[in-house]
Amino acid sequence: MSTSNLSIGELEAKYPLYCKALKMLIKQGKTSAELQRTLCWDRLRLLHRSLPRQYKSPERLMLMIQAEFSSVHDT
Repeated sequence: MSTSNLSIGELEAKYPLYCKALKMLIKQGKTSAELQRTLCWDRLRLLHRSLPRQYKSPERLMLMIQAEFSSVHDT
């Protein structure tokens, strides 16, 4: 996937969309391997690599979202 034509500012502006897409994919039951092949994962990884103090890794986001879904189903 080519991200060379996107600036960090453009990636940052779309961060909420990438997170929403990741959440939707997790809710659909996609596996970790399937998630890692998505555009949103690639963009989230790039943001984390560029600005690690500001953006969590997609792996961490995935775990947080999965935990969120688990806690909803436990109640």
